[in-house]
Formats: sequence, C-alpha cells, structure tokens
Amino acid sequence: MTALSGPAEHLALSLTQGGMQRMTARVLAALLFTQEEAMTAGDIVEALGISSGSVSTALKSLSTVGLIERVPAPGSRRDHFRVREGAWARLMSGQNAIVTVMRDAAEQGIRAAGADSPAGRRLAEMRDFYDYLWRELPALIDRWQTKQADQAGPTTQAD
Repeated sequence: MTALSGPAEHLALSLTQGGMQRMTARVLAALLFTQEEAMTAGDIVEALGISSGSVSTALKSLSTVGLIERVPAPGSRRDHFRVREGAWARLMSGQNAIVTVMRDAAEQGIRAAGADSPAGRRLAEMRDFYDYLWRELPALIDRWQTKQADQAGPTTQAD
C-alpha cells in the first residue's frame, strides 16, 4: 500500500477526527497534496493503494458537499478531479443547514423541558449560539471572499 506523505496523513487523520470518513479524508488529502492540477480515480487508487469502490464513494461524497469538482482533460476519456476553488467557503456556507437543524432541535428541547428548567437554560444557550452563527456566518464568509479577491488583485502582464 502506498501511503500519503506524513503531513498529508496527518491532515487525513485530523479530518477523520473531525467526523469525515477515513477513506474520504485520505482521498481529499491526496487531492490537496498532489503536485498535479487534477487526478483521475485511477491515480488516486494507485497513490493510496485502496479499492476503486472506496475511491468512487469518496469522490461522490466530496463532490456532493462541493469540495471537489470534475474537470475536463483534453485528450483523455477519464474523469479528472481537483479541489474546487473556494471549496472551504462553499463548505462553510453549506453548514447553514446544520446550524438551522441544531437551532431548531434546541428550540424543541426548550419547549419540551420548559424554559425555566436547568435543561431549558442549557438548551437556550445552545439555541442562542446557533442563532449567533446563523447571523454571523454569511458575513464572515463574505469578508473572507472579499479578502481573497483583494489579495488576488488585478491580473496584469509585465511588458
């Protein structure tokens, strides 16, 4: 089995500890650490020494959440994949659905436990936290995207 480099394996382990499936984390690490612009599923199978089924499942999962994309490769009939530009902001934008689910669950818990109960007070803190995230996350992502665009600056060619 071919292993990822130390830093890539560390990243994959960190992603796994954060809740990502192990093979999905390894595939994402391979795509992040490759020196190529994109990789085919076969390239990933070879690099990681894992089954094509595991790679296929991981690629589908990463595509679904918007972290990776298929890209054309002139002269090749195989799909090529790369990490999508702006992937991290896209991923966090997608977290808004989770924020809403958590906030709604806390609100239901407050109604069930009673607002003045110890459980109700704990759940109110949870609800208030997710309310705060709901309000702040879009602006935070917008500021990040503006900062990235400002850093990229205008593209000019030297004479």
